[in-house]
Amino acid sequence: MAFFDTHCHIDFDEFENDRDKVLADAAHFNVSHMLVPGVTFAQSDKLLSFENTQGITFYKALGLHPYFLNEYEEGDFERLATLAKSHRESLVAIGECGIDRSIEKLDDQQQLFLQHIELANQLSLPLVVHHRKSHDLIAEAFKTLKPKFGGIIHAFSGSAQVANYYVEQGFKLGVGGTITYSRAEKTRDVIANMPIEHLVLETDAPSMPLYGFQGQRNVPTQIIRVFDMLCELKGVETQSARHLVAEQLYASSCSVLRI
Repeated sequence: MAFFDTHCHIDFDEFENDRDKVLADAAHFNVSHMLVPGVTFAQSDKLLSFENTQGITFYKALGLHPYFLNEYEEGDFERLATLAKSHRESLVAIGECGIDRSIEKLDDQQQLFLQHIELANQLSLPLVVHHRKSHDLIAEAFKTLKPKFGGIIHAFSGSAQVANYYVEQGFKLGVGGTITYSRAEKTRDVIANMPIEHLVLETDAPSMPLYGFQGQRNVPTQIIRVFDMLCELKGVETQSARHLVAEQLYASSCSVLRI
């Protein structure tokens, strides 16, 4: 079985001292591919020269995360767009971008998100979408400007209705550490009943630690525990059935990113 971590910030400073070991461990557990998203202009610019190590294939996306809205300088998106257009062949997506209700300036977030959608459409690329209590605002943006190439809803949590809406828009649902928490009953139930072809695996390392690992740095090898929990939620027990699930998740990742 091979695994594709569709959301991993392996370039972050949290891995500066042991990145090679972390990646070697991931490769040992058959994590063969990773999508590394951009979050700021400076990090996105640096990400383009981030090199492949330990035999893992890295794919890259460029974006401005709403968390860093107050740090952005005027013209950052225009610089990001120029960077993306000049390095189109190095990219598989635009993002991480989105809307987060825990952060102020929702109007600014909405406008920035629309700019990301427009850029993704121009470059024929999917989106990597961040959300927090903002599914309605994201749907509003999609109504204003429809993403033409789908993408991944990072760290999906929400109702079956919301999940089906995203699938209808051409998106896959990112499944990560959230499903390891019993309190995430609604999301676990939705994921348990969602066809595998609409799901992809992710860790969001170094963030989003799994249950039992709270307060610790998350690492790509945890994709295995996410996979195990997904199989448990779906009642997949035999090794042959687990292999089929892993193959579908891997194929879905490649499909949505057009790899």
